[in-house]
Amino acid sequence: MRFCAIASGSSGNCIYIGSETTYLLVDVGISGKKMESGLAGLNLSGGDIGGILITHEHSDHIKGIGVFSRKWNVPIYATKGTIDAILRDASVGEIDTDLFTEVRPDKPFCLGDLKVNPMHISHDAADPVAYRVSYGSEKKVAVCTDPGTYNEYTVGSLQGLDAILIEANHDIRMLQTGPYPYYLKQRILGDRGHLCNESSGQLLGSICSERLKHIILGHLSKENNLPELAFEAVRVEINMGDNPFHATDFDITVAKRDVPSEVITI
Repeated sequence: MRFCAIASGSSGNCIYIGSETTYLLVDVGISGKKMESGLAGLNLSGGDIGGILITHEHSDHIKGIGVFSRKWNVPIYATKGTIDAILRDASVGEIDTDLFTEVRPDKPFCLGDLKVNPMHISHDAADPVAYRVSYGSEKKVAVCTDPGTYNEYTVGSLQGLDAILIEANHDIRMLQTGPYPYYLKQRILGDRGHLCNESSGQLLGSICSERLKHIILGHLSKENNLPELAFEAVRVEINMGDNPFHATDFDITVAKRDVPSEVITI
C-alpha cells in the first residue's frame, strides 16, 4: 500500500492512496497538469485511477475535477450534499452525472481491494467528510483535512492507523496579526473552520499508537503558517500529551503545496 500527497495546502489538495492493483485519489484541487505530473512520478496515469474520493466542494479540493473527469471518466465518490454542490459550481464545467456515486459517513464500501470508510468532520461545507482507507486488516491510512474541531467520535474514528495525513492549517498568532479580514479570521478559528497547529498536535496525541508510524501534516495555509512552525508545534503537543509516546517515535513530515511528498509504503 502506498500513500503520497501529490499536493497539499490552502491553494490545492490531491492525495494518492493505492495498493498494487487499485489506485485512488482523495480530492483533485489542483490543475490537471499538476495531477498528471504527480501521477507520472508514481508511474501512473489518469487512466489508472479507479476512483476519486471528494471530501467537500471547496475549490482547493475540486478545482481540477472537471478537466480530470472529462478526460479520464474516473468515478467520483462524495456525499449527496457535496455532489449537489459540485454540480452547482459552474467553475468546474460540465461533468457526466453518471460518474458520481453517493457515499455516507460510517458506511464503508470497497473499491477494488481497498475498503473506504468516510467519517463526519466539522467544516463549513455542504456535507464534508474525511476518509479512512484500508487494505485487508493490517494496513490502514486516513486523510483528515478541514475539521474545524474534533471530538470523541473523531478520535475513535482515527484509531489503529498506520499513517495519516492530518491538517495543521494555521499558526494562531500569524492568523490573528495577519492581513485577513476579521470575518475570515473568525471563520478559520471557528468550530467549522480549520485546525491550528496546536489542535492538530493534540488530536494526534489522542490517536498515537505503536501501530502509527507515519504522520504527514497537510493543508497548511500559505499566509498563516510555516512548515517549521507546524512541525515544531505538533511535536511539542505530542510530547506534552497524556500518552506514553514521544514525537521521535513517529516519522513526521510536512506536505508541500507544489510538489509531491515522499511516497510512504506500508
